[in-house]
Amino acid sequence: MEEKHNCKGCSASSNSLFKTLNQEETIFLENQKSCFIYKKGDILYKEGSRIQGVFCLNKGVLKIYKTGSDGKEQIVAFARNGDITGYRSVLSNEPACTTAEVIQEAEICQIPANVIIQLVKTNGEFALSLMQLTCRELNQANSFIKDIAQKTVRERLAEALLMLEETFGIAEGGHLNITLTREELANIVGTATESVIRLLSEFKADKIISMDGKKITLVDKPYIKKLAKSFY
Repeated sequence: MEEKHNCKGCSASSNSLFKTLNQEETIFLENQKSCFIYKKGDILYKEGSRIQGVFCLNKGVLKIYKTGSDGKEQIVAFARNGDITGYRSVLSNEPACTTAEVIQEAEICQIPANVIIQLVKTNGEFALSLMQLTCRELNQANSFIKDIAQKTVRERLAEALLMLEETFGIAEGGHLNITLTREELANIVGTATESVIRLLSEFKADKIISMDGKKITLVDKPYIKKLAKSFY
């Protein structure tokens, strides 16, 4: 982890949460936050640990996951430019319920917990935006629980591929603008790595997708949408 002293133009400043701050609050926030560069594999916080502040992602990608009793990861979300994480534990004053790990080199600012709490108490718009963000994440969690219970692994893989396209977009070469290991993809779907490898091979053979190493291109998106039974 390397400290980054100059973080002007931070993409997190465009987040609706911070748009609600007045000039005095913005200056207060700028003076209190600390900014660092994190390498791939760095852990921001671990499940069960106490979080000292909220993390604002200016650049890079994080995976947010829970760990089962068998040590297997279940990826529940990603964070990218402009996103924040760790705020639920700060607001509830409880240990972190997830782990946040860097999967693409990241520039991240940490805002102390007491600063966030003060802004919640003094800025109603900021507090409302934080509540709305919490509700959106709760809705995503409810959808994930429903999918695990009602969809097959094949359907969940199709939905995961669409989610990755929606979240990260398409690279110049036409493939998903994020490269994940097969294990990480399995940790999104909620299945064994071997199952994902087999299904990806089937998708490729059926010309639903094409693959070049870790790069995946969605070839037959209408069919993938139909298979996923989703709104993507």
